[in-house]
Amino acid sequence: MQRTLCPPSLLTWSQGRELVLPKEHGSWSLAFEPIVFGLIAAPSLAGGWFGLSVAAAFFARRPLRIATREHRADRRAAARQALAICAGVSIISLLVAVRSAGLGWLAWLAPSGLAGVFFLTSDLRNNGREASAEIAGAAAFAFLPAALAALSGRSAAIAIAMGLVMCARAVPTVICVRAGLRAAKTGVCHVAPAIVSAVVAVIVALLLALAHLAPWIAVAAMVVFALRATLLLVTPRPALRARTIGMIEAVLGVCFVVTVALAWTV
Repeated sequence: MQRTLCPPSLLTWSQGRELVLPKEHGSWSLAFEPIVFGLIAAPSLAGGWFGLSVAAAFFARRPLRIATREHRADRRAAARQALAICAGVSIISLLVAVRSAGLGWLAWLAPSGLAGVFFLTSDLRNNGREASAEIAGAAAFAFLPAALAALSGRSAAIAIAMGLVMCARAVPTVICVRAGLRAAKTGVCHVAPAIVSAVVAVIVALLLALAHLAPWIAVAAMVVFALRATLLLVTPRPALRARTIGMIEAVLGVCFVVTVALAWTV
């Protein structure tokens, strides 16, 4: 008796939303802060298309994990559809950015690409929660303002400065939040890496400001983040829940993006 193969059902909106939206709330800030920061500080039409490409690539991560690890055939098929849509939007948007601005700016994606490959490899091996993987993932997005600066015609020095300032925001934040959550869970707090990284971030911002490559408010922002790390990890207080820490970081991130990016345009 001949069997009839049924074509896979089309992806519904509710299915797509469940398959695409990341469960880790902190990843939203780490991904979208650099894009918004870069587009405010160095706006351009090509940069807008590139930002859309990055956003679509960000949303492709969860369906990629499901498509490669899910045992249920129907869910795996739905994840592949969602992955194809996200990948298609990302590739088309990137091609439009290239058509608008040429190929020269793509070299600025090398640092983000290397860090992103390391994170994705670790993530697909179920090691995405490791410290090295999370730091690499944050760095991959954080240096993207350099590419956005190049797309807007900014100098190489300004592009590097924008990437470094965003990295100074993102990487110490990951280290600090990890230490805070680990301390709340286990009672053991590794303070040194978070404090050292926060101090390095202040020094980087200070050197860039002295060289007239970054606004002085970037230095003030890094000092605020260093104080936040001290209050969170050193000052005696009741342990904060993950959601509370996430809300604090979201507010700090919005304030950082708006104030520092706007100051960069002056």
